[in-house]
Amino acid sequence: MDEALETYVLDHTDAEPELLRRLERDTQLRLLNGRMVSGRHQGRLLVMLCRMIKPRTILELGTFTGYSALCLAEGSSDETQVHTIEHNDELEATIRGWFDQSPYKNRLHLHIGEALDVLATLEGPFDLVYLDLDKRDYLSCLQAILPKVPSGGFILADNTLWGGKVLRPIVANDTQTLAISEFNQYIANHSGLQTVLLPLRDGLTLIRKA
Repeated sequence: MDEALETYVLDHTDAEPELLRRLERDTQLRLLNGRMVSGRHQGRLLVMLCRMIKPRTILELGTFTGYSALCLAEGSSDETQVHTIEHNDELEATIRGWFDQSPYKNRLHLHIGEALDVLATLEGPFDLVYLDLDKRDYLSCLQAILPKVPSGGFILADNTLWGGKVLRPIVANDTQTLAISEFNQYIANHSGLQTVLLPLRDGLTLIRKA
């Protein structure tokens, strides 16, 4: 998408809350990988999907600086609990700082640790799961999550186009690309999952458990 079209898209999409605007700017300024923040367009989609799905419990794998977790909480009811897992303990103070400024702080539960280890301690069920962690962990985490997602529950997987490298995974020959390609093929062939891959930013796949 060229810059002019992207501007048009944002001009016709809801504005983000001031807290999220500041969070995104701070992330871009302070972190080398600041582009990983979800951002306004994808964030507004997360809010909209939550309002449509109406989840009671949400699980996010890959908090980063907390932008997407705040969007998931914003789009949900006052009773919805949002659990989010981040493996990088150096981000904990940053995440908690932003969460503490939000009106949803009592519904946001941050877990620091490796995703599979933390998952083993969480019972579920989770009506909505958002995958946005190390791509090499997507498939193993999906397999661990599926028993905790009820029939009719949703899983969202980010970065499933992976910069277009999924078209040539063998040529790309890196573990992240190969892992995303394997994940995409797995869910496409899974008889118990319904999937739609949206070309939003770096690819967002919507998965429904039948």
